[in-house]
Amino acid sequence: MVREELGEDAIIVATHEEKNAVGGRQVQITAAIEREGYYAQRDEEPEASENWLYEDDDNEAMVIEEVTETLLRHAVPEEILEQVVSHAAVLGIDEPRLAMLAAIESLFKFNHLPTTASKTPFVMIGPPGAGKTLAVAKMAARGAMNGLNVAVISTDSQRAGGVEQLNAFTTLMDIELKIAKSSTALKESILETKNFDQVIIDTAGTNPFDTGSIKALAKFISAVDMESILVLPANMHADEAGETAQIFASLGAQRFIPTRIDVSRRLGSLLAAAYKGGLTFADVSGTARVADGLSQLTSKRLTQLLMPRAEGAKIQRTQNQSQKTG
Repeated sequence: MVREELGEDAIIVATHEEKNAVGGRQVQITAAIEREGYYAQRDEEPEASENWLYEDDDNEAMVIEEVTETLLRHAVPEEILEQVVSHAAVLGIDEPRLAMLAAIESLFKFNHLPTTASKTPFVMIGPPGAGKTLAVAKMAARGAMNGLNVAVISTDSQRAGGVEQLNAFTTLMDIELKIAKSSTALKESILETKNFDQVIIDTAGTNPFDTGSIKALAKFISAVDMESILVLPANMHADEAGETAQIFASLGAQRFIPTRIDVSRRLGSLLAAAYKGGLTFADVSGTARVADGLSQLTSKRLTQLLMPRAEGAKIQRTQNQSQKTG
């Protein structure tokens, strides 16, 4: 199909499997051909006027080198690193951070959690210690500050102090908290809160590698129609984050909230979780303070986290120039 579209000289430089809109799987393929005439006179010495060809080569090599070094520094798994580098290379952008930004936009999806009323309850799931309770409190606080009537349901009866911690948050914010220790109780709690603008559910930490724990969580989240949001700490090992994301995605998780961004220096786990689990980036939790809330995780923000050396102004200036010239 690629050759029919681009010609016999086309090559496939990257492939990426992902979920489609109806829950199935699809494959995204990136293909390329050499620029016309690029090597038309490869047997002859280039004239001075053709030096720009070699300058382009130098620029592209510099871009790919910096993108690669950045991904290695963040311990990004090799498979994902190759995909990002391939996309950055084929786009032909001569500024490393813009190349990274464009590659991330090509490979990953971003869709933040709503700040307005929603009929579908949200349930936070993830491994123990991921920061689910804090993410629930932050989302609830954001909704309350936006004038929404928010209800919180806790199913975390296993962790000592789990309900008490959430109760302290909700009492301070004057948000109703319900406790559901079974799937039946969860159904009843959701029926009681059906007139609320947002309903957010906290769950106990689930060991993704324990079949019993996964089955128990599956029973809970299948009790009613709700959207599962995966919460994972950014300081996980990238390969483990990818495996964990795949397991929780099999339970229906489609969006992903990274936590502990402020105490993480290697962020390969973010790319691994999204890529391996076919997950969409939602919001991000950057501090342990509820008042700081959740912030949107966009392709630009993720690029800034990966390449933090004053790239924000550079990207913004370039985008503004593009808008003016367009």
